[in-house]
Amino acid sequence: MTKMTLLDGGMSRELVACGAELKQPEWSAGAVIDAPEAVVAAHRNFINAGAQVVTVNAYALVPFHIGEDRFAEQGAGLADRAGRLAREAVGDSGAKVAGCLPPLFGSYEPQAFDAARAPEMLAQLITAQSPHVDQWLVETTSSLEEAAAAAKALEGDARPLWISFTLRDDTVEAPLLRSGETVAAAAALAMEVGAEAILFNCSQPEVMEQAIAIANGAAQTAGSAMRVGVYANAFDDHKDDGDQGANDKITELRKDLSPESYVTWADLWAKAGASIIGGCCGIGSGHIAALKAHFHDA
Repeated sequence: MTKMTLLDGGMSRELVACGAELKQPEWSAGAVIDAPEAVVAAHRNFINAGAQVVTVNAYALVPFHIGEDRFAEQGAGLADRAGRLAREAVGDSGAKVAGCLPPLFGSYEPQAFDAARAPEMLAQLITAQSPHVDQWLVETTSSLEEAAAAAKALEGDARPLWISFTLRDDTVEAPLLRSGETVAAAAALAMEVGAEAILFNCSQPEVMEQAIAIANGAAQTAGSAMRVGVYANAFDDHKDDGDQGANDKITELRKDLSPESYVTWADLWAKAGASIIGGCCGIGSGHIAALKAHFHDA
């Protein structure tokens, strides 16, 4: 059985299960502001389920969600609080805390990336979370430009860097980033900037296997020890038809992604070369417990 590192799952719906009331546009950021006890409880649910890495709940602590004025005035303090809550939840469990560098200008919106503004925003998030984290996770990255900007902002930081790209949901056989760029190019960039791992997240399970195989093959060809990981979402249907952007509304979840069926997908991902697996939106602590039972307790 593959030696698997288990990540946590999607925070937003786990927060709701822990009593937080989330609404747009703040979404999961609202819990950092109004329900910090729910943030700790959600992290602990995932840790108790078997997660070895939990990600700081800073995904929505960007102007896209909390507004420009609040980000300028409170963003650093809120990101610091989110980091402290993750560290509190981990306690002496042995789990690692990953600092979160999310899409700065909206999920799935590569065309919205503002290279001029990004460095200052990234610096704020990094400085605030830095005292509390063991590694960094650049997640739901839609383009090479986004990934490169985050890696540059972390230059000189010796902690492990993981970069996770989100894929188009309509390109199963030849997976592409949401920018249209190739997985091979993403793997090359990840190796170039010294990432310890490349991952794929916040896309449907069907598009992950081939992406993993391509990234794993690129690493092997280059003689790189870079790991490959995956954490899919449970969105019912988020095809890239231009009709809906992420966070436009609360997306319905699939009915076929039970913990047991998610393990079936995870087996395919492991065979393709993934050694890091968790869950994204709609994948809860029950799914992580099922992964632990399959990969660690079998």
